[in-house]
Amino acid sequence: MSDVLEKMKSRRSIRSFKKDMVPKKLIEQIMEAGTYAASGMNVQVPIIIAVTNKEKRDELQKINAKFMGKEGDFDPFYGAPVILVVLALKERPTYVYDGSLALGNMMLAAHELGLGSCWIHRAKEEFELPEWKEFAQSLGIEGEFEGVGHLALGYIEGEYPATPPRRLGRTFFVE
Repeated sequence: MSDVLEKMKSRRSIRSFKKDMVPKKLIEQIMEAGTYAASGMNVQVPIIIAVTNKEKRDELQKINAKFMGKEGDFDPFYGAPVILVVLALKERPTYVYDGSLALGNMMLAAHELGLGSCWIHRAKEEFELPEWKEFAQSLGIEGEFEGVGHLALGYIEGEYPATPPRRLGRTFFVE
């Protein structure tokens, strides 16, 4: 079996990260993988923001936790030092799917590079807020966009999770 298929089978969501920062070169490789994801009619609408600034990361953490109904020091990003935010321009009917495929590519790339990742929701709610729309605009992101998801990214703390057995009855043939 190809290495790609093995990586797909062995990748797991990581929910415990070391505080060590991921080198920028690795983050760039992961983001590049996201830009190569399939997109409707190859329009390539997903936008990827790497948040490595601790203060800005912690602001995202707090607002994300608030949308979860959690307060205090709760960290929905599991301590990951890097948060990749995926936005997509709403002008395309496939923008959510396109952003989701970008997240999937980045999770596989992180796994290939020996890093852990976990898809975290509530980017939609965050980037509907005026202050986060302004933040995106301050980076030069124009147009009507929506938050698709976050990718918590970092070095794995502890043991890598085992691959659970697959649930049967989910594949069918029509011959």
